[in-house]
Amino acid sequence: MELIFESFQHFLDPDWIMKNGGLYLVLIILFIETGVFFGFTLPGDPLLFISGMVIASVEESHYPFSSEYLNLPFWMVLFMISTILGNYFGYWFGNRFRFLIQGDKETWLIKRKHIRTATEFYEKRGGLTIAIARFLPIIRTFAPIIAGTVKMDMKKFTYYNILGAVLWVGSLVFLGYLLGDNPWVKANLEYIIIGIIVVVTAPVIIKLFAGSKRNTSGINAQ
Repeated sequence: MELIFESFQHFLDPDWIMKNGGLYLVLIILFIETGVFFGFTLPGDPLLFISGMVIASVEESHYPFSSEYLNLPFWMVLFMISTILGNYFGYWFGNRFRFLIQGDKETWLIKRKHIRTATEFYEKRGGLTIAIARFLPIIRTFAPIIAGTVKMDMKKFTYYNILGAVLWVGSLVFLGYLLGDNPWVKANLEYIIIGIIVVVTAPVIIKLFAGSKRNTSGINAQ
């Protein structure tokens, strides 16, 4: 747990990111978080915001272009491709190992509560879950896995996969890019990150509390 917390802090430090692989490291992290079942611990939302700030602040070094106006669309497209491929991997994993996902056995890697939350969200929202889930921690990791488990139509999955990637990456990276040179934002980056985490996590927390309340009411009624 301490290692996870330390890694989380590193991933939210622009200087550490640039010294340890730069935005190429971000590509790997996004792929893992959006489809590999142990990636739910990674901070995708604030990481995209910080990536936008990094793109806006890189001036002298070519990353890979000398113009930030070329770097912005270049990295946004790569981030989108990374998350799209991550979802495809999650779909493949869910389809290939659905006997593990649908079973009752729980391991330290596959938690039933995470699978159950993603499944309930999927059943309620249908295919749109794949797009909406991008903005929801934990659910965005397991939603494509659930889609593969239930053998969601590949064309439908592809449409929402691409739509979600464009909306999620585009909005957060562009926001970070616009605010990246703002002195107040730089001085209060930790609060900005906390705000982003709270905003994107709130729907999940509300859903969990609402589900617990319904379950409690059902038990009391019996």
